[in-house]
Amino acid sequence: MRIGELARQAGTTTRTLRHYEELGLLPARRTGNGYRTYDDGDLRLLQQIRTLQDFGFGLEETRPFVDCLRAGHPAGDACPASLDVYRRKLAELDDCIADLQRIRAEVGAQLARAELEAAADVPGGPPPLCAFAPPSEQSEWSDQSEQSEHEREPGTP
Repeated sequence: MRIGELARQAGTTTRTLRHYEELGLLPARRTGNGYRTYDDGDLRLLQQIRTLQDFGFGLEETRPFVDCLRAGHPAGDACPASLDVYRRKLAELDDCIADLQRIRAEVGAQLARAELEAAADVPGGPPPLCAFAPPSEQSEWSDQSEQSEHEREPGTP
């Protein structure tokens, strides 16, 4: 198949395919008249690259998976080098998760401090986080509910 067909089947652009070719991730085979030519194996390479990129892998991190497929293995992660990349990525993700948990704890502490300070500055405490009606309607409602039935006009609750 030619480059346009491969791009369409892989859901990418011809420019991306040329870039992968420049990086050595995609083989550069040409016909006698100079057209690039690809096969289903190349589509598998692209699918592997795209899947790994969706997981956050950089292009260079995909190389061992591509090499594994090119070596004839049924899956790009069947080789030791690919497994090493998986291990490094998991360690990187664990570090990111730990950083995010630390930041979340700091933001939570800042929120708690700010809420305490706000409560101290507002007479009667902080305003409620959730109200069923705006304060003006709430005060009118409470005024009405305090009126006795004989004080209300006929037809009002």
